[in-house]
Amino acid sequence: MAAALAGVALTAGAGPWSLDSCISYAHERNISVRQRAVDCLNAEYGVTEAKDRFLPQVAGGASQNFSFGRGLTGDNTYANRNTQSFGVNVGMSMPVFQGLAGVRRVAYAKANLQAIVEQFEATKDDVTLNVISQYLQVLYCKEMVDVAADQASLSRTELERRRELCAAGKIAELDVLEAEAQLARDELTLVNAENDRDLAVVGMERLLQLEAGTDFDVEPLQEDALPLPTVDEVYANALSLNHGIRAAELNVKAAESNVSLSRTGYMPTLSMNAGLSTNYYKVSGIPGAAFGSQMRENFSKSIGLTLSVPIFDAFGTRNSVRRAKASQISAELQLDDARSQLYQNIRQAHSQAVAARRKAASGEVAARSSRAALEAMQEKYNYGRANATEFEQAKSAWFRACSELVQARYESVLRARIVDFYNSGR
Repeated sequence: MAAALAGVALTAGAGPWSLDSCISYAHERNISVRQRAVDCLNAEYGVTEAKDRFLPQVAGGASQNFSFGRGLTGDNTYANRNTQSFGVNVGMSMPVFQGLAGVRRVAYAKANLQAIVEQFEATKDDVTLNVISQYLQVLYCKEMVDVAADQASLSRTELERRRELCAAGKIAELDVLEAEAQLARDELTLVNAENDRDLAVVGMERLLQLEAGTDFDVEPLQEDALPLPTVDEVYANALSLNHGIRAAELNVKAAESNVSLSRTGYMPTLSMNAGLSTNYYKVSGIPGAAFGSQMRENFSKSIGLTLSVPIFDAFGTRNSVRRAKASQISAELQLDDARSQLYQNIRQAHSQAVAARRKAASGEVAARSSRAALEAMQEKYNYGRANATEFEQAKSAWFRACSELVQARYESVLRARIVDFYNSGR
């Protein structure tokens, strides 16, 4: 992961960041994605833990005891004596038959791991969509700065022209003051556009978890218009590709495995036990065998089988099965809701993509027409056949048309990318 991250940072640091670089970097750095990666790691540990339940358990121990005062003797009388004893033991318990609980526990852990992995991928998908949206927002704001700068440049040129006409006595000073006011308004619009651009860049940096002081910029997005499949075609592909749907399906599978695991409480279990032990015993005032001799002579071995048959567990197993079934129903409902939500999202994205393309096509016509109208109005104004108010109205109409065209164009690209993301899964 570190090597991949370093490669992305090196490529992006050489110049403006591409969209793919931003997505790759966000997948490595985003907090939500990294948290899901930790969840996957814990789920892997869960599978390992379930498999380890098949292994025997071995434990050893030692004890040292002292007794002082009166105690019962072998003659069934009491006497004052001090005793000490020492013992060591090793025991092993190995499951022979767990009522299929071990097998089903492993199946449940694996199903849970698969669901969490898909949730991890679904989180990356959400991050991808957010990066695409914010990336296009940065490009949109940058282009709006260019449009505002063109408008301010046009107003500045007009102001210089009016000053020359006023100096020649051909127009009143009021016209110059109106031009100065218009330039001030246009420069304010430019400042606001630059501020919006900076805020969009900051939002992108926050999304990428970039360090403070990073010199960040994005490169223009060069791509042809993506095809728009039908809603049903996109939905059919998304059902098999969308990680959120696959995670919901695997959650249902995990819930089914949990029901099977809960039912193993009705089945008997069989385990094998084995042990080794020895001890040393000494009574004060009474001679006894040496420590080593007693430890050898008192050495014992044991082996046995333990069968446990559930008869009545205060309905514990029954209640566990009921809760597991309720969780399964909840998982199935969540799957149905996820499919319904996916279809609604695709329908909305498709409708927005179609509307955005129509709006962009209309915006192209409106921008060309308003530009031609502005040029014609400027020509009339230069020859005195139009007043300053008409000229400013034509210029405002051109700026508004350009702004709407830029917005429609980037919205069209965004909506098409979202539809393609649902359709292709990437």
